[in-house]
Amino acid sequence: MKYLIVILITICLNANSQETVYPAKEQKETIALTNATIHIGNGQVIENGMIVFSKGKIVDVRPSAPIADIKVIDCKGSHIYPGLITSQTDLGLNEIGAVRAVLDVRELGEINANVRSIVAYNTDSKIIGTLRSNGILIANIVPQGGILSGSSSVVQLDAWNWEDALYKADAGIHFRVPNLVARRMWFAASTQTNPMQNALDRIEKLRQFFYDAKAYYAVEKPEHTNLKFEAVRGLFTEIDAYPNINWKGVKKQLRIQQNFYIHAETVKEIQIGVEFAKEFQFKPVIVGGADSWMITQYLKDNDVSVILNQMHSLPVTQDDDVDQPYKTPYLLQQAGILFAIGDVDANSRGRNLLFNAGTAAAYGLTKEQALQAITINAAKILGIDDKTGTLEKGKDANIVVSTGDILDMKSSNVIYAFIQGRQVSLDNKQKQLYERYKYKYNIK
Repeated sequence: MKYLIVILITICLNANSQETVYPAKEQKETIALTNATIHIGNGQVIENGMIVFSKGKIVDVRPSAPIADIKVIDCKGSHIYPGLITSQTDLGLNEIGAVRAVLDVRELGEINANVRSIVAYNTDSKIIGTLRSNGILIANIVPQGGILSGSSSVVQLDAWNWEDALYKADAGIHFRVPNLVARRMWFAASTQTNPMQNALDRIEKLRQFFYDAKAYYAVEKPEHTNLKFEAVRGLFTEIDAYPNINWKGVKKQLRIQQNFYIHAETVKEIQIGVEFAKEFQFKPVIVGGADSWMITQYLKDNDVSVILNQMHSLPVTQDDDVDQPYKTPYLLQQAGILFAIGDVDANSRGRNLLFNAGTAAAYGLTKEQALQAITINAAKILGIDDKTGTLEKGKDANIVVSTGDILDMKSSNVIYAFIQGRQVSLDNKQKQLYERYKYKYNIK
């Protein structure tokens, strides 16, 4: 009974916070942020610069100069950055890990191609505010469960509902390569007898699924619509996905091919995933990729990008250097691999993304390269670099202002954030509790 009471109190605390934090209204007036160090996001830095944005779009980025008839915000001594992007997260799908009623991140079954994370995304999540106040404005919402988990979508983090939040819908399908070795868990009395064979059997079932999907596409008007086959049509090239079209003289770029996200850590798992993608001409992106630094030439030859999972962790194998996760971004950068840095730690819930990038800067990357790993690199991988990722004319005004270095835990202090030109609230539940108990104990 006492556990039930604790759970109910937890739910009530979450229900009674942030009621006054509203999504911002559409930008009406032109705004100029002046006298700041502007980090464009492509490696360029403008000292004492200004950025002007109107109707949600950036219209000018240049050295500061007098400007009239618009709203001016003096950011003297501050730094301006593109809105940060977290490339994979369960944000809005997983609120309280111990409360099953607020978990909507995992589906039953092996092949869940038709699962769409976006329709389960909860814009009222209290965790969103903690990310936004750290400058994280864009997120890729990823489903879990099975070997084929479904599609992820990209959202902006200031919205009334998932329709408002949607930035790019169903941009990729997630394939989770099964473990190839037995892994003893703390709650398990024994391990699998033949994990390799079990993994290969599951992969073979998925291979058959995709061959069946291609056969389904070959039928001009199927008698019945197969939702799972329809959900993965975007993974295939136009010829495979639309076999009844005569492509001679027809422009083939009818659509942008979906990413095939391969969740894998070890070299063998990564190679299995990439070879699987090559078999069907999918567009592969490695998610996790702890051992990706070992096979950079292989990744480069196959045009594979990488989303690193979690840097503040131990290496995958005992033979690796203890600081290998910190060094991996630098090694990928040196090899010319397109990569992004993520944060999937269950405790930080993604809000330490910027500090993960800061750690990478301490282990070889320059500060601007580390910033790119959570802005433009992430945007390129997610397919949204035409709209965001850098502070350039014509792109969405997704902007963060910090009084200090945003990658430095000691000095990072976000004072303004704008999503598509709208100045968003930086309040969150944690700040409210801080103020509450300051008041209670009369702390000045």
